[in-house]
Amino acid sequence: MTKPLVRISLPIWLLLTAAFGGPVASPAPGLPATIPAAASIRATPPGVAAAEAVSQITGIAISPLLGVGAVGAWRYFHVAPAARSSLPWFARPWFWMPALALVALCFAKDLFGPVIPKVLKKPIDVVELFENKLSGLLATGAIIPLLAAVVQTLDAQGTAPAALGLAAISPSAAGGGLLAVFGVIAYGVVWLVAHATQVLILLSPFNTLDLALKGFRTAILGSVVASSFVNPFIGAVWAGLIILTAAFFSGWALRLLVFGHVFAWDSVSLRHTRFAPVGKAHPAFLARKCSGLARRTFGRIFRDDAGGLMFVYRPWLVLPERSVPLPVGRYVVGQGLLYPSLRFAGMLDKGDWAWFPPRFRGHEAELSRALRLEAVRPVGLRAAWGWLKDTLRSSVAPAG
Repeated sequence: MTKPLVRISLPIWLLLTAAFGGPVASPAPGLPATIPAAASIRATPPGVAAAEAVSQITGIAISPLLGVGAVGAWRYFHVAPAARSSLPWFARPWFWMPALALVALCFAKDLFGPVIPKVLKKPIDVVELFENKLSGLLATGAIIPLLAAVVQTLDAQGTAPAALGLAAISPSAAGGGLLAVFGVIAYGVVWLVAHATQVLILLSPFNTLDLALKGFRTAILGSVVASSFVNPFIGAVWAGLIILTAAFFSGWALRLLVFGHVFAWDSVSLRHTRFAPVGKAHPAFLARKCSGLARRTFGRIFRDDAGGLMFVYRPWLVLPERSVPLPVGRYVVGQGLLYPSLRFAGMLDKGDWAWFPPRFRGHEAELSRALRLEAVRPVGLRAAWGWLKDTLRSSVAPAG
């Protein structure tokens, strides 16, 4: 099947459009003329539409704003002008034009990232982190119409039951439901892992590492584009492997996503200026593996009736609460430059056991009293600065 991308020479346009389908043909028999405009249904062989949908979902999940904006622009320019009023919201110029403009600005920021001072680039990274969350949520609204279009295409050709393995079930009901569930789950796990790279960029202290992470994500997106362009089924197989890999890393990605969101929001909103540690349990992230829990697991720390420190959490943030004890020992609150931590009082173990969000900055003494800890101790850069001040103070002190 001839694709319009063959006639487009600009590689960036190939990156934006190749993974998201080919030319809109005449509507399948029995379908209204407005369906191709809204759903890009094409007279393709059975299974091809589903294979292309897998690549589309994967590409959109890797870069939601780019993916949805590119799909919207492609549909807008590949439908008759008279039918554009029936296009979905993401194919309207008021959405895809600003979306692609914002993508271009982010691309320019990444391109010149190595020469931009980190202190100037970091606020833009924070904005991009929240933009990625918002665009990821918006892109979910484009997944369901895309899957519905696939079901309608197969149903119109009389092949949906066989193609979906549902010989005795209505394709528009059971088949569409299964496709919707698969599509949303696949989109969710890929988006989680792709978004984790944005969190790593925010936490990274080096511009060159930022560029490498963005380049890796772009390379994965480009591989989905290229494989789908060569053959829809090859593209679907490759996208399926990406989905399976993302599912394997989804737990790690979710923990990193929550960690990055909490720390970024607390920092940019200056939450510590209007916060006070109250109550029995206080939010924290595990800084190391503990009782089978992974690093960066989000939960709350409190003292139980026996006087031990406990960590309570919800698996996947929504399942019933569980609690595990922290190792027995004498703990202090570590007063860091950006956020406090929980660590042993002794000098043999200098590592953190938990990180408290930045909202606790400046409230270390109250936190220590609330958890009945021994003291507050400067750590990291704050400890180094205190040592330097003490050293300079001693060197200039008058002899006597």
